[in-house]
Amino acid sequence: MQGKLINSLREIVAGMYALLNQTHMCHWNVKGPEFFSLHTAFEEQYTELFTAIDEIAERIRAKGALAPGGLANLASMSNIDELRENASAREMVSHLVSINEKLIGDLKATRDIAAEELDTETEDMMIARIQVHEKTVWMLKSYLAD
Repeated sequence: MQGKLINSLREIVAGMYALLNQTHMCHWNVKGPEFFSLHTAFEEQYTELFTAIDEIAERIRAKGALAPGGLANLASMSNIDELRENASAREMVSHLVSINEKLIGDLKATRDIAAEELDTETEDMMIARIQVHEKTVWMLKSYLAD
């Protein structure tokens, strides 16, 4: 039986994997006057996410549980809607903001569970991820500002 913290960490992996996938799709399909800047920004974001997901999955393993896998399983665990491939650049950025904001909430909840369980290492890991996603939201929202 998996505990509350492990389940929460598994959901974080699934949510981050969904964000990685959506960001990668945006990287491939973005078009318009901001193509070069967004194409580059999206690549930086999904590259950073890949390493972060691996670290959290390895934390799950270090705690004696299995990391989630399988595309269908990860998609169903994430509860994140997919963006259509032909979305505008503005829609892409808005969509990525919403996913990042959802993840911030999930990361904060997981941080709190880790604190309750006196798992300072996992708590610290969640705090670091919150900071990354908050910065990403700020950057993406800056693009959307008029």
